[in-house]
Amino acid sequence: MSTLLQKEIKINKTLATNIEQAKALDDYARIRILQILYHKQLSTEQIVEELHKEGYKKATTTIRHHLDVLKDAGLVEIVKMEEIRGAVLKYYGTTVKVLGHKLPPNFETEFSKTITEASVRLEKIMKNIAQSAGTKMKKKSSAKNNPEPHYEEYILVEIMNRAMTRVFEENNSILQK
Repeated sequence: MSTLLQKEIKINKTLATNIEQAKALDDYARIRILQILYHKQLSTEQIVEELHKEGYKKATTTIRHHLDVLKDAGLVEIVKMEEIRGAVLKYYGTTVKVLGHKLPPNFETEFSKTITEASVRLEKIMKNIAQSAGTKMKKKSSAKNNPEPHYEEYILVEIMNRAMTRVFEENNSILQK
């Protein structure tokens, strides 16, 4: 037998999610709903209208199903309820910002120096965070109810992700310099 292809796989990206979120994101409409709800509070009917403008013509019941899946995964929540003529109108919102773009084919080579420089700086920051949150992370990861590997890395990625999101949301000018 001869080897026709052998390639070393080097991990270069960390995706922090859980099974419920991954399943919820396995549908174009649900991803678009998250993008539509970014900084908005919309009712099901308003979401249906936005999707219809984009050519996604599905019934309101289908969109309600998608909202239920997203809600069960913790990606959307009911943010307001109004009583209108005896019925309850629910408005949905999200705390998630979905960035879904394709990287240019030359991304690795074009940004490799920047990635290397950022990695050195980021390592120091992550070590400090790990030290300050270490006791809490170790307590949770060593618990008998959490046998999953890399739990501490997952928590660290979540901390970093939420911190970066806060920087982007509170200081939009960081990208405009």
